Amino acid sequence: MNWLPLTTIAQLDGIQEESRLHPVVIFKHSTTCSISAMAKNRLEREAEPDGVPVYYLDLLAYRPISNAIAQQYGIKHESPQILIIHNGACVYDESHNGVRMDELKEALAGIA
Repeated sequence: MNWLPLTTIAQLDGIQEESRLHPVVIFKHSTTCSISAMAKNRLEREAEPDGVPVYYLDLLAYRPISNAIAQQYGIKHESPQILIIHNGACVYDESHNGVRMDELKEALAGIA
């Protein structure tokens, strides 16, 4: 998995703009949560979606970014959580055991 680190709130503006060109994925991960570790491992065992940037947010190090995401897109904060941002909106979000690459790819296919 080619994770792109999400480490500044300013990056959210870039993700917002980038999502107007193509879908963007954000994976929110808690480094101390076993469910989050399991979800991350499941994602890393599968081939990543072609041509879709996948941002990785360490929730413990950058919790204010997660809060900004929740506010900006009107979604409840969860951990782990995976989001698809497209045309400036969150069009898909899943959390906990629902974080699966096959479901992510299915959702992405429905956007194209």
